[in-house]
Amino acid sequence: MTRIATLVVLLALCTPAPAQVTASLDPAKPRLRSEAHVTGNIVRIGDLVENAGIVADIPIFQAPDLGDTGAVPAARVIEAVRAHAIVGLNSNGISEVMVTRLSRAIPAKEIEARIAGALASQYSLGEAKDLTLNFDRELRTLHVEPSTNAGLRIARLNYEPRNGRFDIAFDAPGGNERAIRFTGSAVMTTETLMLTHPVNRGEVLKHADVTIQRRPKAEIGNDIIGATETVIGLAARRSLRPGQPLRIADLMKPELVMRDATVTLVYEIPGITLTVRGKALEGGAEGDLIAVLNTQSKRTVQGTVSASGHVIVASTMPRIAAKLEPSPVPSNAPSERAE
Repeated sequence: MTRIATLVVLLALCTPAPAQVTASLDPAKPRLRSEAHVTGNIVRIGDLVENAGIVADIPIFQAPDLGDTGAVPAARVIEAVRAHAIVGLNSNGISEVMVTRLSRAIPAKEIEARIAGALASQYSLGEAKDLTLNFDRELRTLHVEPSTNAGLRIARLNYEPRNGRFDIAFDAPGGNERAIRFTGSAVMTTETLMLTHPVNRGEVLKHADVTIQRRPKAEIGNDIIGATETVIGLAARRSLRPGQPLRIADLMKPELVMRDATVTLVYEIPGITLTVRGKALEGGAEGDLIAVLNTQSKRTVQGTVSASGHVIVASTMPRIAAKLEPSPVPSNAPSERAE
């Protein structure tokens, strides 16, 4: 009897308490996540629930579109996982789970450049930078699977030169979705200098007066101006309106002499310079030949505009021809005898 009692005591000492066994063997309780980032088009239990255990890989929802974020109410998550033996899910006070589908973004500008490059090279349309594309639908950033580094590969390209229409399709990077199609029109353009506001005749252009825009080549001629620096300091030959391409014929050197203005006539004779008052009968820029009335002699002369209010009249003194007299015959010279 004593030996049995001793054995019971030893067994009791060697056996851990039931509470201790439960504490050491119980796995961590599953908890709801506040947000999840997924790849692929499905959402699994483990994406939404921490410590989901062996059911973590079971799909329960469809993922948002590539690059998008969607909200799942916590009540729906709890209801969906209950069927997979997750009971007593700790929501941590979360009302909804934000699910983002990861992606690699291809900006709209990159797509546009890719299409312009393909059209320019395949249909000999000049440089890609000179093509302006107008899309039938707004061009937006394209999202593809983050695991792929492949670029946009052209599956089909059609172009109609008569109206500039294009239809292009790209294979989706990753090959898991249908081809990506874009339609629109392509116009060959060139950089054109435009006025930002009306300019009066004779007004000298400054940087603030002009801007560069791209305009269709078919709408403009060959005499358009594309560089800002070439017009700064020039004057309008006539009144000009904004929104119209600037042409070479629209501009001139600034007028230094205005029509009907009083000017200084400078007569330049070799060794002598004379100045008199005159009246400009026409306006002119530096280097222009204009008609000026000499107010003293009342004669109209032609002169070259040299500076503001100054006109040079070049003149030369008439050369006096030497009168040739016959030389006298010396007295000792032999006389000619008539035959």
